[in-house]
Parts: sequence; C-alpha cells; structure tokens
Amino acid sequence: MIAVAGASPVCYLVLIAEIELLPKIFIQVLLPPEVLDELLVEGAPPMVRAWANAPPPWISIHDGPAGPEKGMERLQAGERAAILLAESVHVGIILLDEKSARRFAAERGLRVTGLLGVLVEAANRGLVDLAPAIQRLTKTSFRYSPALLRSALERYHH
Repeated sequence: MIAVAGASPVCYLVLIAEIELLPKIFIQVLLPPEVLDELLVEGAPPMVRAWANAPPPWISIHDGPAGPEKGMERLQAGERAAILLAESVHVGIILLDEKSARRFAAERGLRVTGLLGVLVEAANRGLVDLAPAIQRLTKTSFRYSPALLRSALERYHH
C-alpha cells in the first residue's frame, strides 16, 4: 500500500528512531513539498531537519493539485497538500496526527491513521516493541489524549 504522510507522523518517527518502520509497512511514502518544507523549517529539531535534507529512497516528494479548497482554510499548508495529494493519486492511506486534518480527510473518504496507528500496526506485525516506542514518544512534544493512547493500545494484539 502507498501512503501520503503529513509532517507530524514523520517528525515523531524520526525523533523516536522508528522512521524505518514506514518502508516495512508501506510500499512507498509520498510527501508533498509543503510537508518537506515543514520538516526543514528552522524551528524543527536538528535530527528531523537532517533526515529531511536527505530523505531515503522510499520517500517520494510528489506535487499534488494546487490551491486550497473550501473548508481547508484552517489546516496547515502541509496537511492541505497531503490531503489533496492523497485524493489525486488515490493512495491507500494518509498519515495525519492533527485532529481537524484527520476529520477533514475522513469526511472526504480517505483512510486515515496517525503516528499511534502506525506504531500499533508495526507492533502487530512484530516490527517494534510498542511499550518502549510509546515511552520514547512521551519524552517528545507529541500531544495525545489519554483516550487516543488507550484506543491505540486496545488495537495492539499482543
């Protein structure tokens, strides 16, 4: 399956040293240039900027259709671009963490998951030990609700 990713899942997978899970789960990961720009912004963690300066071969930087559409005004540029790209290339899934972007993408018929969903999928495939990965995540600035974390853990089949 091909995925389009927003900046947050990529950023935090880099920060917890699990970015290599993506090519084990997805055939290819597409990033719109706007997402790459967000990963390269001066305020981004140095580790993330270093990764984004030389993305691995399984990442494809891919332009989507131009222009924000009605209802997308509140979303960040990277989220808007990721949703438009996912729709235009008919990918299997879009990786987004921001609640309003996830809701918007789902309303448009896209299959959506986020960072926690990727970690649970990887754990269910035996690719990562979920508890230590989530422990590393809690040491970052990643924001999540206890309900979201509980839901993710419930989807984990030990």
